[in-house]
Amino acid sequence: MKILIIGNMGYVGPGLVSRLRKNRNNPELIGFDTGYFAHCLTHSVYLPETELDTQNFGDVRDFPNGLLKGVDSVVYLAAISNDPMGAKYEEITFDVNYKSCIRIAAAAKAAGVRTFVFASSCSIYGSADDNPKSEKDAVNPLTAYAKSKVYAEKELEPLADTNFVVTCLRFATACGISRRLRLDLVLNDFVAGAIVSNEIQILSDGTPWRPLINVLDMAKAIEWAINRHHNNGGDFLIVNTGSDQWNYQVKEIAGAIAQVITGCRITVNKNALQDKRSYKVNFNLFKELAPDHQPDFDLKDSVVGLADALKNMNFRDTRFRESQLIRLKVLENLQSAGALDNDLRWKRFK
Repeated sequence: MKILIIGNMGYVGPGLVSRLRKNRNNPELIGFDTGYFAHCLTHSVYLPETELDTQNFGDVRDFPNGLLKGVDSVVYLAAISNDPMGAKYEEITFDVNYKSCIRIAAAAKAAGVRTFVFASSCSIYGSADDNPKSEKDAVNPLTAYAKSKVYAEKELEPLADTNFVVTCLRFATACGISRRLRLDLVLNDFVAGAIVSNEIQILSDGTPWRPLINVLDMAKAIEWAINRHHNNGGDFLIVNTGSDQWNYQVKEIAGAIAQVITGCRITVNKNALQDKRSYKVNFNLFKELAPDHQPDFDLKDSVVGLADALKNMNFRDTRFRESQLIRLKVLENLQSAGALDNDLRWKRFK
């Protein structure tokens, strides 16, 4: 089996590649990435891409369709990957997360690819009531990032058929350790703060709901989607991906971390503007369709694993929100260094 992973050099890719490499059928693994975050290695003794058969560098906006020859499955992870980045680079967010995805999916179908996996997001539910949202509920995307996911899902649907099975995994908010760690995620930010300053800073009032999923459980779900057949969920499937046990209010996440990393205090920004992004999610369909690929990690596991990894890294950066572990800062630094232009395209070094 030949699998092309587009956007493999980010937060999710290293764990996914490792999981797929352990498959006893020994698939051929191909990576394609622009390399924005290639240098952002953490908790790794070797380059994760050595586990691939081939690593290709390029921009999804200029994707070479020839890479699709002989490919059985495409996994689309490429994204301008959070709300602050989407706000600053809105047009690029739509180009990368949505328009390029659709162009590549259409080319993949024409090339005879069997399955296409799209990393979507539960953030598309936006501002919601306290009733857990299922795939049949209306979406309410509030940001460019969330809107890009909705648009991509909508235009992927008509491409699907029995010979081109499309799965849109609406992931809960990612967390946990990766060999390309991000700290611009709620649980990861809280754990980092607890480690370096004995303080968990809640930047909102703490009441918004967030479902969570460990990044390694995301890889497990992607593996299932790669091998999914149309008789298990249909030619086109949108599925909330996570666990009902992982729906938490932000203040509950902070409290759980404080129980593991003892001695840290929790502060709440009482002057913060209301965070309208609040949603509980129903994951029953995922449990029904993928019973053997349910999450292995719980909240405590993820906190302990991340905390231990940060300690082993001698992580002490009290200014980590300005560091290379924040994806927006990486792009801004690359632009400041003259490496990227205003469209986030690489300049030629002279």
